[in-house]
Amino acid sequence: MSYETNDVNGIKIRDLSVEEENELLRDSLRELQEELEKFRRPPLLVSSVVDVISPDKVIVRLNSGDFCVNVSRDLVGKLEPEDRVLLEQRSLTVLEKIGKSKYFDVSKFVIIERPKVKWEDIGGLDEQIRELQEVIEMPLVYPEKFKKIGIEPPKGVLLYGPPGTGKTLLAKAVASNSNATFIEVVGSELVQKFIGEGAKFVKSIFELAREKAPSIIFIDEIDAIAAKRIEVGTSGEREVQRTFMQLLAEIDGFKPLGNVKIIGATNRLDILDPAIVRPGRLDRLIYVPKPDEKGRKEIFRIHTKKMNLAKDVDFEKLAEISEGLSGAEIKAVCTEAGYFALRKNRVSVKMDDFIKAIEKVRREEEKKKKDKAYLAMYGEII
Repeated sequence: MSYETNDVNGIKIRDLSVEEENELLRDSLRELQEELEKFRRPPLLVSSVVDVISPDKVIVRLNSGDFCVNVSRDLVGKLEPEDRVLLEQRSLTVLEKIGKSKYFDVSKFVIIERPKVKWEDIGGLDEQIRELQEVIEMPLVYPEKFKKIGIEPPKGVLLYGPPGTGKTLLAKAVASNSNATFIEVVGSELVQKFIGEGAKFVKSIFELAREKAPSIIFIDEIDAIAAKRIEVGTSGEREVQRTFMQLLAEIDGFKPLGNVKIIGATNRLDILDPAIVRPGRLDRLIYVPKPDEKGRKEIFRIHTKKMNLAKDVDFEKLAEISEGLSGAEIKAVCTEAGYFALRKNRVSVKMDDFIKAIEKVRREEEKKKKDKAYLAMYGEII
């Protein structure tokens, strides 16, 4: 079959012989067959090499656990720990090496932000604010002053005290006033989510902090990975210790005048390993207590500045009757007082609303304590 040029319509059609047309059809058939073969092939598993047993046997890690598997002939003697590999699904034989597994995409597992908390948003913690300004803010904003005077500021600080007293708020405020990136990670989640990978994750966090510098790494519940070391028992305990040792190594690796700082926070200073608070690490300890009467008054003013208050609201009285409440609990009181006003269809919050709110928050805290004590006593039996 052939086609001739159609000069009448001004369209040129290239002559094709029967052989040329058949060749095009054969090429199309081969492409379709190759594409069909791709659909027939089973998918391969992606894994990482944990250890090399012999040239033709390695241990790989999958979500369901670790497996000792064979290596294909082409890869014998060529695999190392941390290599990323493709596995055949049924036999788990290693078929192909696809690079190294060195880094986590830590941005998926940590909170990275530029906080907008100002010092004036924090009440009753003037001494703690002053210490954070000296230890964290000034070295980040004015490093040349420390070089001129010839002293080295601490690499980080440890905030400790009861829950709800403003430790996280202080860390965010110092990051905001230093114009630093705030990288937040919770120690307990680090242990739970990254069993087997904790040390690598810690290393990646510090690498991310250097990339985002100036930055502040905030480790909440640091006692989850930095508790006093005991005799190594389960694999989980060994993993926690490996994570802790990596954390110490990363802190030691920082230059004192570097533009990355570490802030740890804990409610349990008594169980921390002395290694984390020795000189050269988190050696500046800042106690964050529950607010005194003056502090409670400041906190009430901060959390009610956008509220429509009735004339009978007395901050002196509120500070007096809220003794023992933390900053977080006072914030909860203000929210509850607003709800009491809403239930009465009022647009302003009265003193009586605050009194009822304080009583409600106290009752809820007492209930939490009783529930916690009950679980501590009977939880194992249940």
